[in-house]
Amino acid sequence: MKRIILFTALALVLSLQTKAQEGLKEGDKAPMFSGMDQNGKTVSLKSALKAHRSVVLFFYRGQWCPYCNKHIKALQDSLSLLSGKDAYVIGVTPETKENIDKTIKKTSAGFSILQDKDDEIMKAYNVNFMMDEATFTKYKGYGINLEENNGNTRHTLPVPATYIIDRSGKVKYVHFDPNYQKRASVKLLLSKL
Repeated sequence: MKRIILFTALALVLSLQTKAQEGLKEGDKAPMFSGMDQNGKTVSLKSALKAHRSVVLFFYRGQWCPYCNKHIKALQDSLSLLSGKDAYVIGVTPETKENIDKTIKKTSAGFSILQDKDDEIMKAYNVNFMMDEATFTKYKGYGINLEENNGNTRHTLPVPATYIIDRSGKVKYVHFDPNYQKRASVKLLLSKL
């Protein structure tokens, strides 16, 4: 019960912080990016769109977030359904490679996960926000140290957004909600592919 109250309070604080963020809209041109995934493979949006009908791009906060892990596990559990619609799944996080490995261990994720080391992808998609010092201190008190998890002192997290990008590079679907507890369901994503 105490943990539920804690996460609800943190959700409220973070949703107030991220209110100004809007993310991309349906019909926007998706910013191109590339990065190294957990297997040392270079993954680029441009190449993924050449090889697949669409890309499901999602941003997650970290291996310490139970809502992120639940969402990633759901994507993994339905990966064959998403792949069956010729969609390529890419996850983006500010966390270090070591923490991405923890995410994979917790969720069995078999799709590409990229570390957004300098927050460039998050900024391009307008999902980044800076956690204020009071919230950072609260998180640290609960055992969540963003500086250790992300390997920097910026205290940046993404709004956990999900985008479907079509072969032409346009954003076909957007789930953007500052309340980190709310995620796009796989059923909804499948209906939009």
